[in-house]
Amino acid sequence: MHYEKLSIPDVVLLTPNVFGDERGFFMETFRQSEFENHCGPYQFVQDNHSKSKQGILRGLHYQHQHPQGKLVRVTRGEVFDVAVDMRQHSPTFKQWVGVRLSEKNQHMLWVPPGFAHGFYVTGKEAEFQYKCTDYYAPADEVCLRWNDLTIGIEWPLKDGAQPQVSAKDAKGLTFERAPTF
Repeated sequence: MHYEKLSIPDVVLLTPNVFGDERGFFMETFRQSEFENHCGPYQFVQDNHSKSKQGILRGLHYQHQHPQGKLVRVTRGEVFDVAVDMRQHSPTFKQWVGVRLSEKNQHMLWVPPGFAHGFYVTGKEAEFQYKCTDYYAPADEVCLRWNDLTIGIEWPLKDGAQPQVSAKDAKGLTFERAPTF
């Protein structure tokens, strides 16, 4: 596994070693000891899997009292995945980083606790899987507005069309109103 710190150094892009031939491929997707060496001493307690169609945007979500770190990957299709630093004492506070995750590149992204997270489906559809460091707590979930001008995320929207978002995500908070860490 190759670990690459991004422009926000706490957010890490993981690239597995893939061994393939005419039969298919094999890759290791997680090893606790290596993850801890490169990302920190986190333990995962919950795995999630979602499926979305092209043009769907999910996020930007985080939990404030029970923050979750997430190790995310796409096993079918492609997404543009985004992490926003909500840690007010961080040198990268209010900054965002985005990467393309797909079944072809097989990259994974480590989004530590203290970040808002979301993704936009750029392929025909996407299956998105992620490990979490804390349990989902619906009453603790915060939604940051996906198109907040203070953050200025450059989403690769298909033909410039507005993404499809849930009713909850459409009511996301502006950065100024969102709780920080």
